[in-house]
Amino acid sequence: MQYLIFLGSFFCLESLNAQVSPKSAEEILKEASQQATSDKKNVFIIFDASWCGWCHKMDSIMNAPACKNLFSHNYIVKHLVILESPGKKQRENPGAMDLLIKFHGDKQGLPYWLIFDNKGNLLADSQLRPTGAAFDMPGENTGCPATPKEITYFINILKKTSLLNSNQLALIEQEFSKK
Repeated sequence: MQYLIFLGSFFCLESLNAQVSPKSAEEILKEASQQATSDKKNVFIIFDASWCGWCHKMDSIMNAPACKNLFSHNYIVKHLVILESPGKKQRENPGAMDLLIKFHGDKQGLPYWLIFDNKGNLLADSQLRPTGAAFDMPGENTGCPATPKEITYFINILKKTSLLNSNQLALIEQEFSKK
């Protein structure tokens, strides 16, 4: 009997855990900014969805043995889930779509990324624009950089927003260049 009560309690707790809503975009950004201030880093936000193959590819490259420490030593990397399929809408971070719209990524596809300083100022996004163009001018989403042009843009952004040296940037470039 005690065993049945234990099992029933366990499944009730598991059910409650499964129903807990993900953190809001605002909470995630606030926590990331606080951590970035304390760690003297910038914040790298990636908008993604579970169905997105390019999102998984970007995540796997950034977490590859050659790259993982390079990103984690230079950025507070956080994911915001959006655009999930109907059966997985509960995974979405509340407010993430509003943030995506605010930073002109709603028509760009996934993944879409933003880099902020520790005060929340936008430093870069994944839109490749002509040199000197303003952030509000639409560009081409590099998403998970794959073409030489996209990879070069990504590496230049990393160079401007981190303390990565040329050897480290070359390593990241090499990982993104693999087919």
